[in-house]
Amino acid sequence: MATSKAKKKFETTLQLPAGEAPVPDIGKALGQTGVNLVEVKRAYDAATAGQRGEVVPVVITVFEDRSFSMRYKTPPTSHLIRKELGGPGSGRPGHEAAGVLSRDALRRVAERKLPDLNTSDVEAAMRIVAGTARSMGVIVEG
Repeated sequence: MATSKAKKKFETTLQLPAGEAPVPDIGKALGQTGVNLVEVKRAYDAATAGQRGEVVPVVITVFEDRSFSMRYKTPPTSHLIRKELGGPGSGRPGHEAAGVLSRDALRRVAERKLPDLNTSDVEAAMRIVAGTARSMGVIVEG
């Protein structure tokens, strides 16, 4: 992993399946940096093994000495909403409804996304998530 004294060389954000990161996807993003791709995959898979079945974004910073650090984020809001609905969003948002998201489900998604949002208020986070749900063609209760 990274040393704090090394100078940052490259930084990228990847959205990978938790616990089973495909090496080709990592290689496309990090191949030119010279970092050990298998080591990146092992570190990601070990850290996200408990969230299998979800997409977990990670910010990977590569340093000049070819060490790296990883900062994990929460799954994308759209992924969490689809998980709550049990299906995909609408093919034609605004014309066809994809489902109904209850107030409780909206709160669960907002609380899960709270660390990555630019607010610390759950009610504001719920409004942000509700906007994403509406853009997916999901009807929000309340």
